[in-house]
Amino acid sequence: METVKRLFDLLPHYKQNYLPKDDVIARKEDGKWKKYSIDEYIAIVNDLSYGFLYLGIEKGDKIATIASNRPEWNFVDMAALQVGAVHVPVYPTISESDYKYILTHAEIKYIFISGVELYRKIEHILSGIPTLKSVFTFKEDNDIAHYSEIIRLGKEHPDAERLQRIKDSIDGNDLATLIYTSGTTGNPKGVMLSHTNILSNCMAVAHISPVGQEGKALSFLPLCHVYERMLTYVWHLLGISIYYVENIATISENMTEIKPDLISTVPRLLEKIYDKIFSTGQKLKGFKRFIFFWALRIALHYKLDGKNGWYYEFKRKIADKLVYSKWRAAVGNNVKTIISGGAALQPRLLRMFWAAGIPVLEGYGLTETSPVIAVNALEKGKIKFGTVGTPPATSISVKIADDDEILCKGPNVMLGYYKEPGLTNDAIDAEGWFHTGDTGMIEEGKFLKITGRKKSIFKTSMGKYISPELLENKLKESRFIDNILVVGEHQKFAGAIIVPDFAFLRSYCEIKGIKAKTPAEMIVNKQITQRIRKEVASYNKHFGAYEQIKKFELIDHEWSIETGEITPSLKIKRAVVCERYKELIDKIFSLPTE
Repeated sequence: METVKRLFDLLPHYKQNYLPKDDVIARKEDGKWKKYSIDEYIAIVNDLSYGFLYLGIEKGDKIATIASNRPEWNFVDMAALQVGAVHVPVYPTISESDYKYILTHAEIKYIFISGVELYRKIEHILSGIPTLKSVFTFKEDNDIAHYSEIIRLGKEHPDAERLQRIKDSIDGNDLATLIYTSGTTGNPKGVMLSHTNILSNCMAVAHISPVGQEGKALSFLPLCHVYERMLTYVWHLLGISIYYVENIATISENMTEIKPDLISTVPRLLEKIYDKIFSTGQKLKGFKRFIFFWALRIALHYKLDGKNGWYYEFKRKIADKLVYSKWRAAVGNNVKTIISGGAALQPRLLRMFWAAGIPVLEGYGLTETSPVIAVNALEKGKIKFGTVGTPPATSISVKIADDDEILCKGPNVMLGYYKEPGLTNDAIDAEGWFHTGDTGMIEEGKFLKITGRKKSIFKTSMGKYISPELLENKLKESRFIDNILVVGEHQKFAGAIIVPDFAFLRSYCEIKGIKAKTPAEMIVNKQITQRIRKEVASYNKHFGAYEQIKKFELIDHEWSIETGEITPSLKIKRAVVCERYKELIDKIFSLPTE
């Protein structure tokens, strides 16, 4: 791995160190898997590089991709890096104002998009991007230039010597990518990451994979997010095949077809899998239903390293034969590890998956740290439920500041924010410590536990500090709650805006004979509101008296990226939600408490 000093070095590293195979990278489209060998991968990247050079792309130029996960994304990524250009990946789901800001702020010269649908979404703002020269699409369309035109130009004008000179001139500390953080307030910030930033993180976390070149990884999280992108480089580093799902709706089908060894995910998907498992159990009758929920109760009491004792393990083996084996089949029957990041994971989910023989490793990091700061691992003593693990390498240092903020120092810390020296200095102090904005604590001298977000902490009128995310993560363990925002700054008590889990409520209404059909009917139904009130009361027992949710209001629709309440990395836009539901929040605090 000493030969891998720039991200594009991963391609010759792959070719030199691993056995030939036809599925280095693959994606299913129009019902068929399109697979690429390492030789095909390298040839396409080189032709694209020659095409870029012919078009006049120079070192430091910015190239944007706005696309779903697909091999073409990787081809453009590696080709841009080889010629010294800066890759700016952009979420396909952001707002028009964010598109305009990012493309202008980053001074984008070329844009690569999935297809015509996305082009129609942004075409009217393109004339306002002064540096933009052209747009290419990955899907064939008569109205837009196809990216294969650049490959054709490269084939017609190869210049291997010039390309090699440029590659030789690129240093590990050179800027490789600009990743714009979605941000919960204000304009996105362009995080500058070097080759070394990302590669140091790749090498630090490579040990979490229990498989090598024989392995297959399923990918569906957006490649424009540093988490999935970094793991993609890790799979290249280890010779692991990457399969991109068709779309979110086909994940289950693709899992059973591919039988992946590795899956990277966010807690939201694991919660959905749990909900699906639970709903399946509810539909069972008689003895089968009894066995199902007996097995589920056993799973939710799972402890690592057999600490529940031999009798528990004996029961778990029976439950495994009768129930857990079916859960494993639903994710392809071959998963060795699921890696979860991006948000806090409920410990009950960890216990359930581990009990079923599907190890889930929770990690933590930020775009600014390339991203991993800490991660659990499969080795004994390297994992603890309820924590995000330990720093994955001795080069990454973590400490807790006097105000409980998590600080990080190491080769993974960003170069800074693009065109924002003031913000950079605010984030990275004189000693090189990056201030994450998250609060946490160290358990057992090594495990990092996240306790909340520093800026979201608020003080009640009684002078008590509340960490809303801590309460929200606990309350989201409820089957009845899909999402929640805890509020109460300068108020006498904490309140909440709650998005019920409508999929679960439909099943609940059916079982209980409740006539409410639509979300709007559900949130005003007395039986449902009383049941959710009872649910909140049960979780309140976990909190101090001053933290407990005294009042809440229900809303009749889910929050999403498209409707603007959450970021592409699935964090709540607290300021947006507070503004949007100001009347409901005022209603909470205008009523007398119970």
